[in-house]
Amino acid sequence: MKSRREFIKLVGASAAAALSLKAEVAFSNQTDIQIIKPPKLNKGDTVGLITPASPLFEAHQVIIEAVEKIKNLGYQVKLGKHVYKKWGYLAGSDEERLEDIHTMFADKEVKAIIAIRGGYGTGRLLKFLDYDLIRKNPKIIHGYSDITSLLIGIHQITGLVTFHGPVAISTYTDYTTKYFYKALSNTEPIGEIEDAPYEANLQTSNRVWTIQGGVGIGRLTGGNLTLIASLMGTPYEIDTKDKILFVEEVGEEPQVLDRHLTQLDNAGKLEQCKGIVFDRMKSVHPADFKSSYYSTLSKEEIIADRIERYKIPACIGLSLGHIANKPTLPLGAECKLDADEGRLTILESAVT
Repeated sequence: MKSRREFIKLVGASAAAALSLKAEVAFSNQTDIQIIKPPKLNKGDTVGLITPASPLFEAHQVIIEAVEKIKNLGYQVKLGKHVYKKWGYLAGSDEERLEDIHTMFADKEVKAIIAIRGGYGTGRLLKFLDYDLIRKNPKIIHGYSDITSLLIGIHQITGLVTFHGPVAISTYTDYTTKYFYKALSNTEPIGEIEDAPYEANLQTSNRVWTIQGGVGIGRLTGGNLTLIASLMGTPYEIDTKDKILFVEEVGEEPQVLDRHLTQLDNAGKLEQCKGIVFDRMKSVHPADFKSSYYSTLSKEEIIADRIERYKIPACIGLSLGHIANKPTLPLGAECKLDADEGRLTILESAVT
């Protein structure tokens, strides 16, 4: 009962802070938001592992794997108190998952926070996060898929650069590891996000399709499309004005892709961008998939229909999301998209 009483107090504190909500909302929608870069991650530093979304199936084996992978990258590991918890499709109650996030931000020993997995549930936490605590203790927070809600929400409210990249149990290929280190441990500009490794004897060129040519420069933002769309109409909705937007998605039907892009279109989020880059989205196709004929629109047709009218640089085909070879991308860092060449370049460091 203690944790529930503490949660009620937390909710009460949030209600008491309601008068400042408009200020937070205004802050989140500013295009001149003050960017906060977290301190870099050095070998030997402590990384906090949390489960802010779905629970771990066969949790003990998964945690052994997660800890081993992070240690093999050169770091010490501290586990969140509630990483073994399960409440239905959530990795514990909202208050338990919040406690782990807040504890990791408050812990001076912890230099980076990485989600063990995604799934579902981080959007439930945004209303109750202690954003003042996060502002005062800026540090790396890292993940992808459902973790998009945390990355965008925290960045929009606090200005902290957050990181879209592998979770703890991801496959750490040479490519993935290279950009993990470049983004988190390097105070020089990250530079061009190079092509992911090609298929041996089958691929000899960058397979990026240019939707609309041109070059755009702006701060980077984005993540999983479903999660981006789910934040619309909230204090945490994505700000795309003068930004380079990157989008990834997995396992959805074409009409769902259309629905989410149309929602962003209707909200003016697409036309405000300086450029848009889409992941390969290989699994976005009809559930009844017949390669010889189609009775639906393809993802290429849908994306072109939503994007071409705005004459902004856009391309599809980078390796960004639910795929083994993925770079770590910093939300809030200045970048350049060359849609003619299918090249994304991060123009500055993401850490200090």
